[in-house]
Amino acid sequence: MTYPIDSCGILSVNVKQRDIIVAELPVQNHCLPMSNLDLLLPPLDVGVFFCYKESLPHEESVKILKKSLAQVLAPFYPFAGEVVKNNNGEPELLCNNRGVDFIHAHVDMDLKNIDFYHPDESVGGKLVPLKKQGVLSVQVTELNCGGMVIGCTFDHRIADAYSINMFLIAWVEIAQSKKKSCVPSFRRSVLNPRRPPIMNTFYNTLFVPLSSIPSPRSYFPADPLISRIYYIHENDINHLQSISSFNGNPKRTKLVSFIAFLWKIIAECDDDLNTCKMGVVVDGRERLNTNSFSLKNYFGNVLSVPYGEAKCDELMKMSLSRVADVVHEFMSPAMTEEHFRGLIDMVELHRPEPLVARIYTKMEENDGEAIVVSSGQRFPVDNIDFGWGKPNFGSYYFPWGGQTGYVMPMPSATKNGDWIVYMYLPQKHLDLVEIKGRKVFKPLTPLYLDL
Repeated sequence: MTYPIDSCGILSVNVKQRDIIVAELPVQNHCLPMSNLDLLLPPLDVGVFFCYKESLPHEESVKILKKSLAQVLAPFYPFAGEVVKNNNGEPELLCNNRGVDFIHAHVDMDLKNIDFYHPDESVGGKLVPLKKQGVLSVQVTELNCGGMVIGCTFDHRIADAYSINMFLIAWVEIAQSKKKSCVPSFRRSVLNPRRPPIMNTFYNTLFVPLSSIPSPRSYFPADPLISRIYYIHENDINHLQSISSFNGNPKRTKLVSFIAFLWKIIAECDDDLNTCKMGVVVDGRERLNTNSFSLKNYFGNVLSVPYGEAKCDELMKMSLSRVADVVHEFMSPAMTEEHFRGLIDMVELHRPEPLVARIYTKMEENDGEAIVVSSGQRFPVDNIDFGWGKPNFGSYYFPWGGQTGYVMPMPSATKNGDWIVYMYLPQKHLDLVEIKGRKVFKPLTPLYLDL
């Protein structure tokens, strides 16, 4: 297979071997129900990858990865299962140890010559596998320089970013024969609805029934979404935070300051658009009180997507600190236990009708621009050492195929305090990012990654 790359010639991927890795310990076949929060996710696959300039001899590295993967699939057995439908037509997880598709591949190229700035050409379906079956797929790609790329693709209905991070950390701990720092919990009862569920019409502004979404043909965008990867220096992040907290305003987080900056940029996209929406993925693990049970090790989705909407011309006129205030205001209601309990109840009251986050849909033809930011600050890039050193680079890759833009900032493996930012946006948005935000967003280069 050959794939063109804008600046680095042809990326040719040669598959050397395909295997199915099953859990080392047998798992009794059973069905694990989805929680109500899992049911809010449509069938979406998420990619993540880690790049190493050096590794052990390739065959030895692959052997370690296969053996440790079989071992880690014992406690993380949902990743070795399959998603099926129950009698109500809802998805559930069949834990049958079907196994994980494992691809061993080779690329006739050095790591420094791979164009990660354009990941649609260099990463998608090349270094990060397309998942065809099961819940998780893994690809290990050898490079001429002696390094390798480890790519994973997983079903978002089964795991959120927090959950895949737990899995990755456990995988490297087993590979290095270290004591596991956590054991995953699949205790769905902690996310059971209240009896009776409490109806709150507020959630109708955040989520809509799948059946109410109009046909895509009526709003299919003329400008398709594409992926880019940037980096941001720590000083620029700190500067945004300083400006957003200017003149006695409460000190905003770096993430809120980043979101405010991005929102102001996107608002300049089109004078004909009346409004622009900005959503943020919020993790509810630290918000939910489950008495004696901690959600620290809970495996599954515990997410909500609150959003704000503002007129584009007003956003452009606002100071960065005022936009940061607006971001804080629409996020705050989702930072409570009641928000997540109400969300669980809302899903229960609609079942088996699927619900979709409102910001991910275009309900009307004149709906304005929309972007969702998901914080990847817990991305464990610095810890993914299977025994041959830390990655030189790591990132998410999530071209989810919808109409709403998606942005994931995460820590850089190269320089302490810097961010790597994965973006999936229309070209017109990326053009604005690179013009209006050029002092902050820098296209990812081999020079920055020290390759």
